[in-house]
Parts: sequence; structure tokens; C-alpha cells
Amino acid sequence: MRNPCCVRHGALMMILRSSPASPFGRKARIAIVLLGFENDVKIERADTGDVNDSVRQQNPLGKIPVLIAEDGTAYYDSRVILDYLDHRAGGGKIVPREAVPRLAALRLQALADGLLDASILTVYEARWRAAEKHEPRWIEHQAGKVARALAALEAAPPPLDGASPFLPNVGQIALACALGYRDARFGGTWRRDHPRLVAWLDDFAARVPAFAATKPPA
Repeated sequence: MRNPCCVRHGALMMILRSSPASPFGRKARIAIVLLGFENDVKIERADTGDVNDSVRQQNPLGKIPVLIAEDGTAYYDSRVILDYLDHRAGGGKIVPREAVPRLAALRLQALADGLLDASILTVYEARWRAAEKHEPRWIEHQAGKVARALAALEAAPPPLDGASPFLPNVGQIALACALGYRDARFGGTWRRDHPRLVAWLDDFAARVPAFAATKPPA
């Protein structure tokens, strides 16, 4: 396996192995920008379907994103990567220090990541199985998770504080990426019945330019 470290201008850099279409990779890329690490991380594309891609050595699960530190340590999944980046930035930036806001942010991240997982599994069902072999009960099971998550979030959208400069927490970043994925892969059908979430995402996007900058390719 190749040396996972990257050298630029004589200094070692971190490497983010991901894909432009990965919503979990988008979480990491947004965090990199928000925490000021743009010049310290090289973004390197990974192909999880390629048995020869070294991502399978960097993460035994063969999943992305993977962040490789200068000493060669690989961090995964996206939740660990965001925690690691926050720690490197001094802590308390996108992962709150105090217990109550920290647990609220982590809880929101878990819900948003679960929404993403269910959405991705639905996409994979269509991508990996012939149409005649699709399992309706499986698709309905995932759709139920998505519907319940969106309903809960619509009932109580997470507040975006008025601090300037605004720095979202890990839960808010995860939710924006989950809704962005629903836009990209499901035609934004979630928007019709969730006006408060639509307004929330518009507000987030206006406050966090990195969200638009990391939009996946069409």
C-alpha cells in the first residue's frame, strides 16, 4: 500500500478520501472549511467499488469518508472525522463542550445520519438489484424511517443561533447534508410537506457558503 501521507511545500498534510457525491464526505468537507483546514487537507477521490482502491486498507469496511492524519492514522466514519477536526481546531467549535448542547448536537447528528442511511439504502436497492428483484417491504421499511425523521424535524427544526460569525454544530451540518442528499437523489420531494425544514435549509445555506460550495455534481 502506498504511503498515505501527502506532502505539500515540504509539510505533511491530512488526506480526505471521499467522493464528490458522498453526503457523508460532504459533512467532512464542510467541516474542513468551517474550521479553517482548507490548506491542510488534500481531497482525494476514492472508489469503494474498486477492489484495488487502497480505501479498503485505510478503512477495513471499505467505506468513505476516511481522513488520514499526517502520522498515517485513518479516522472514520464521518462522525469521528468531525470530532477529530474539532479537536484539532481547539475543541468546542462544531462539537459543543457543555453536556446539554453537546448531547443535543450529537442526537441531531444521529437522527440526520439515520435519515441519510435509510435514503442511501433505498438508492442502493435500485442500483444493485434488478427491478424485478426489488423488495417492496425493504423499501417501505426505509421509507418509514425517512418519513418519521422528516416529520420529527419538521415539528421542531433545530434552532440556528444568531452568533456572528455563525458556526453550525455537527448535528446541523449533518441535517443540511441529509436534506441536500434528498434533493440530489430524490428530486426534493421532501420539500412539499415540510415547509419549516425548507426554510431552515435556506437559512443554513445562506449562513454557510461551504454548503453550496460542496454541492454534489448533478
